[in-house]
Amino acid sequence: MINKENTISKDMFAPAHVDPSKSEKIAKPSLNFWQDSWFRVRKNKAAVVSMVILVILIIMAFVGPLLSPYASDTQNTKHNNLPPRIQGLEDVHWLPFDGTLTRRDGAVYNAYEVRKIDAYYWFGTDNLGRDLFARTWEGTQVSLFIAFMAALIDMLIGVSYGAISGYLGGRTDSIMQRIIEVIVGIPNLIVVVLMIIVLKPGIMPIIIALSITGWTSMARVVRGQVLKFKGQEFVLAAKTLGASDTSIIFKHMIPNMFGVIIINTMFSIPSAIFFEAFLSFIGLGLQDPHSSLGTLVNDGFVSMIAFPYQMIIPSVMIALIMVCFNLVADGLRDALDPKMRD
Repeated sequence: MINKENTISKDMFAPAHVDPSKSEKIAKPSLNFWQDSWFRVRKNKAAVVSMVILVILIIMAFVGPLLSPYASDTQNTKHNNLPPRIQGLEDVHWLPFDGTLTRRDGAVYNAYEVRKIDAYYWFGTDNLGRDLFARTWEGTQVSLFIAFMAALIDMLIGVSYGAISGYLGGRTDSIMQRIIEVIVGIPNLIVVVLMIIVLKPGIMPIIIALSITGWTSMARVVRGQVLKFKGQEFVLAAKTLGASDTSIIFKHMIPNMFGVIIINTMFSIPSAIFFEAFLSFIGLGLQDPHSSLGTLVNDGFVSMIAFPYQMIIPSVMIALIMVCFNLVADGLRDALDPKMRD
């Protein structure tokens, strides 16, 4: 006996109704290159967290000195070498903000109570009684300014030099590459020493010294990209339409290299910060009363055993900035490089 529920009717074989207006509808929203890259960066949690930390550090570099009740260059020898002390956290002994120090024999004492000082220094003071909170953020501001200026100059010079060298080619390219090889062979430290001999120690000699030799890597990368693009169809079409060489380089080729340029610039910023800190640490950087993170580390190194916070705080700041910039650059490389796409 045939069950009516299991019978197959002819209605089941009727063709599906298709709406012609929706046949070519794209379900996923259309994204341009930068929107797609930002979507990929957001999937990299380390890069996003590093961006947030960098934004906070940059804001604090300008706002931090204003939050402190003490000026960064005001000396108060009666308050010298005081440890960090923050109001509201001084009773939390497992945090390093209770104003205590450890003697060489291991005894712990409260420096503020022993010296009868009723004040709060959030990052402590140095050997001249200057507030380290204000000096640390001003030093961060100076270090970031030097790094960004050096990276900007490296980008402008390196992109222009590399693009012209790769596009012209031939003997011109050979001569320009030999010049780069000569510049690469000059140690940065010698250039810095010469700049300081010619000019007074300060921010500008450091930026000039970093810029003299720092643009060569960018120039080589851009030259390689230009050599790759030079024979492609969009360049040949621009030549056919009568575009000038300058227009082809700066309006057609360089916009197609923005990803590579941004990545190399981001990687050059932490290198510039580290080199500036190294120069300041060996005494070739800024001079008092100006400060950078490198000069603060140099000052704290002298009294590292007795007052370790004077060196630890700026050292942690340098490490944090360098790690965050490297993680952001790594995330941008994964997002902007087509070969890294999943």
